[in-house]
Amino acid sequence: METIHLTQPSEEPIDGAGEKVMALGYFDGVHLGHQEVIKTAVNIAHSKGQKAAVMTFHPHPSVVLKKMDKRSDYLTPPEEKAKLIKALGVDLLYFVRFDSAFSQLSPQAFIDQYIIRLNVKHVVAGFDFTYGRMAKGTMETIKQESRNMFAVTTVPKLVINDHKVSTTHIRELILAGKMEEAQAYLGRPYRMTGMVVHGDKRGGAELGFPTANVKTHDPYVIPNQGIYAVRMNVENTWIDGMGYIGDRPTFYKEATPIVIEVNLFGFNQSIYGETVQVEWYKKLREDKTFTKVDALVDQMHQDKKQAEAFFKEIQV
Repeated sequence: METIHLTQPSEEPIDGAGEKVMALGYFDGVHLGHQEVIKTAVNIAHSKGQKAAVMTFHPHPSVVLKKMDKRSDYLTPPEEKAKLIKALGVDLLYFVRFDSAFSQLSPQAFIDQYIIRLNVKHVVAGFDFTYGRMAKGTMETIKQESRNMFAVTTVPKLVINDHKVSTTHIRELILAGKMEEAQAYLGRPYRMTGMVVHGDKRGGAELGFPTANVKTHDPYVIPNQGIYAVRMNVENTWIDGMGYIGDRPTFYKEATPIVIEVNLFGFNQSIYGETVQVEWYKKLREDKTFTKVDALVDQMHQDKKQAEAFFKEIQV
């Protein structure tokens, strides 16, 4: 898959990739609804012998429209999003920079400069996709603004468990620690990428549970505080474990920054500085304060048994 970053249109064709079918959307999470849109575009492209393309946008429109410094609740930052889109069989991925100038484009200008000039012959998007200044462009107006240069396919909403599959709903589930429900909408476990950094080294020496302290590279949505059944990818090997998200109230009376710590079962190698992926499967319990370290250790043994039983049951 070729990735192309667009900052502003030019007078000349932006690329020479030929006729293409393009899926449009922000696609944060690349959830099952997004996958349906992208797969539809890929299938149409294959049937026509054309390139399958995706156009997405960065940063999130709210950063510009709501004058935010940045968002800190992405499900899939750009690099992760690109990997997931590539896996769906896409040939071309366009990242359009969503800045103030782009936000002021009229719907027709967007179609003319970013769709027609890219030689798009078929547009695929979800039923609620909007474009152009003040989101005035819709899947109804796009047909009128196409200048008869491309066809349009609208993908209807996807409903699972009486809920529309949406990034907003998935984000709410993750923030509530409902990882199994989030997985049902994502089509996979929620994943975060980060680097193993030095912590306070208490896990192995004092508790008997060595942990990898993970600092995320990007502003992911962080599940709420507690203990989770997780898997971590270390050097292309997935290892079962249990993850902790919290401010370590047993050891610190005053609030401290939230940390992410992972204890890997049957693994005790030094992996400082390694880039890892953590998948969050199920919340086991809430975080709590223990008056004695021994009580915490006893609870951690119970947590481990619960996580091991969970992974044995689902046989990942």
